[in-house]
Amino acid sequence: MKTIGLLGGMSWESTLEYYRLINQGVKARLGGLHSARIALLSLDFAEIEALQRADDWPTLGARLAEAARQIEAAGAECLLIGTNTMHRVAEEVQAAIRIPLLHIADATAERLVEREIRSVGLLGTAFTMEQDFYKGRLAERFGLEVLVPDRMDRDTVHRVIYQELCRGELNEASRAEYLRIIAVLAERGAEAVILGCTEIGLLVAQDDTPVPLIDTTIVHAEAAVAWALDEVTSLG
Repeated sequence: MKTIGLLGGMSWESTLEYYRLINQGVKARLGGLHSARIALLSLDFAEIEALQRADDWPTLGARLAEAARQIEAAGAECLLIGTNTMHRVAEEVQAAIRIPLLHIADATAERLVEREIRSVGLLGTAFTMEQDFYKGRLAERFGLEVLVPDRMDRDTVHRVIYQELCRGELNEASRAEYLRIIAVLAERGAEAVILGCTEIGLLVAQDDTPVPLIDTTIVHAEAAVAWALDEVTSLG
């Protein structure tokens, strides 16, 4: 079994899910007392969020690159960045290490392609929904059409992530708003909706809506388990 590197804490609420899902995936395949080999480094999200708000992506890239080097030094053989938004600096992180980076957007897109889905809605932070680092990768590398909510709904999705989900708060009113927004995206032609923030799956699950959901935390963790157990030969 290969050692998975996990750069977490952004937020730690979803890092808990990564740890659980990866270990459950290994146990499901190997049985018994088996668990995953994970090198985990967790950052202080308050510092990361302040830099995001200040639009200081160069400093964020340097911070995550240094953390990635520490994870590599701990023995990791691949790296996961346990957040969609911070893949904004994925290239800087990959350039700082010798081990491969398993990109969350690639793992997500591969699942969509497997299901022959071409038009997809995207929920996430404002950075993920509005900037091109995520949508552009889905479109250019995988030929996906990506739909995002309108401005007011994007503001709602973003606010709930930072003010509630990253603080461990799950509110029924917010769940209802997310489900409404998902339904609107489906009405606009989305064949599925990406839960493109690793905390959204804490609030909304497939049982809540008939619209197919792609939970990026789940698919990212599953891709890491498959790679660690040599079920795939590369990271994309």
